[in-house]
This record gives sequence, structure tokens and C-alpha cells, in this order.
Amino acid sequence: MTTNTIASAPTTRLNFAKSAPKVFRALIGFDAAAREGLDPALVELIQIRASHLNHCAYCLHMHTNDARKAGESEDRLHMVAVWREARHFFTDKEQAALALTEAVTLVADGGVPDEVYAQAAAQFEERELAQVLALIFAINTWNRVALATQKVAGTDERG
Repeated sequence: MTTNTIASAPTTRLNFAKSAPKVFRALIGFDAAAREGLDPALVELIQIRASHLNHCAYCLHMHTNDARKAGESEDRLHMVAVWREARHFFTDKEQAALALTEAVTLVADGGVPDEVYAQAAAQFEERELAQVLALIFAINTWNRVALATQKVAGTDERG
């Protein structure tokens, strides 16, 4: 019996913050600018959903903990991954943001459908919609940084 699993020794990956400090600071600035004016609960829901989709344990752990510290309920945190089946846990605005998060995060699977964009545009003023999009871009970038550098969930490093 053969397996297709290739065993390899664990490798140490670079510390992105130390190796590219200017880029890292720019990402922090972009992230901060994206959050500006958005409800903190909505920010965490978007970051949690994108992190689910990207399989980023590091960011998922961080943002669920941040959401708890900000007063988010355990019920809602458990329902983010299945929000379509648990719509009553989320406002129309949050549902629109979650749908947009999924479409933008999975953009290679068919783009951002007009109906998803229209739903978000109906819930958010133009400036706020731009902020939501920027936040989705930011968390997707952070997910890729964490995954590419093999950040470990539960560690205190954010850099």
C-alpha cells in the first residue's frame, strides 16, 4: 500500500514584520484606515468569515478572541461559518457584509456577483461600502501573510 503523503522536516519561515518592516507598517496603516468608521462588531465578523474561508487558523483565533473581548456572543461566533442557515443571528447589514466577504475572498470562483454587490450597496452608504471592501482586502492580505509564513494559532506574536 502506498500513500501520496510526502513527509518533510518542518521549516522555520521568516518573520515578515522583521524582514519587511516597511511593508508590514504599510499593511498596519492600510488595516487601520480600512476599519475607520466601521462598527467594531462588523469588522470582526468580516475578519472571522474571511479567515474561515482562507483556512487561516492564526487569524481566526486572533479575531474570535478579539470579538469576545469586544463583547461578541458565543452564539454569533459559532454561527459565522453557517450564517446563511442562521440568518436570525445577524442583521441584514451584517448578512450583506458576510456575503460580500465571501464573494471577494473567493473572487476566483466567479467574481463578485451583481446581486451580492447590490445587496451590500443597499445596506451601506458609498463611503462605508468602500471601507468594508478595504477591510476585506486587508484581512485577505493578512491571511496570506500568516499562511505563507506559517504563523501558529494561539501565539502572542502579531507580526
